[in-house]
Amino acid sequence: MAEVVTRGVGRAERTADRAEVQVGFETTGSTRNEAVDALGTRVADVEAALRAPGVEVRSRQLTVHDNWDGRRRSGSRAAQNYVVRVDDVDRLDELLAALVAAEPSWLSGPNWQLKDDSDAVREAQRGAVADARRRAEGYVEALGARLGPLHRLTDGDAEVWAADNARTMAAYGGGAPGAAPEMGRLNLDAQRITVTVRCTAAWSLLD
Repeated sequence: MAEVVTRGVGRAERTADRAEVQVGFETTGSTRNEAVDALGTRVADVEAALRAPGVEVRSRQLTVHDNWDGRRRSGSRAAQNYVVRVDDVDRLDELLAALVAAEPSWLSGPNWQLKDDSDAVREAQRGAVADARRRAEGYVEALGARLGPLHRLTDGDAEVWAADNARTMAAYGGGAPGAAPEMGRLNLDAQRITVTVRCTAAWSLLD
């Protein structure tokens, strides 16, 4: 039996309700213990901020190593890197202010996410199937035939895209050391997330 095979794309938008931030702190010392002690002091206030409601530390990684100048040991370095999830986005500004005030070595985020994308995926799936059917109907009409039943439906890869997702705290350069930045200067409102679904459909082609 003749058939027509078409691809469809469906999209659904939702406002992000979760954010993820990555941040790292580094300290140095003449010995490893001295570097680690300095790091503990550096992140003490950070650890307190990370215990706030709606904030979850997804990863906490410590590294300690010696610095070398050629073959000569020149002190030690300690670093702690965090991956932090914020489920209460209303607390994001407060958290970022605390992190920046602690003068991290680097900070990346927020990366916007959805806590549950199932509803958006279903909406995008409906759109993808409808798009595939519209394309099939167009081909059938061009052939002067009729569109028959659906034979096969293959799910493509679902993709989640966050509009304007790349953010950096480098914009906070300047200002007094240790002073909390004015978070309102950056647009840290929750971004719109686009969920994209693709499918391939095969329809029977009737005379």
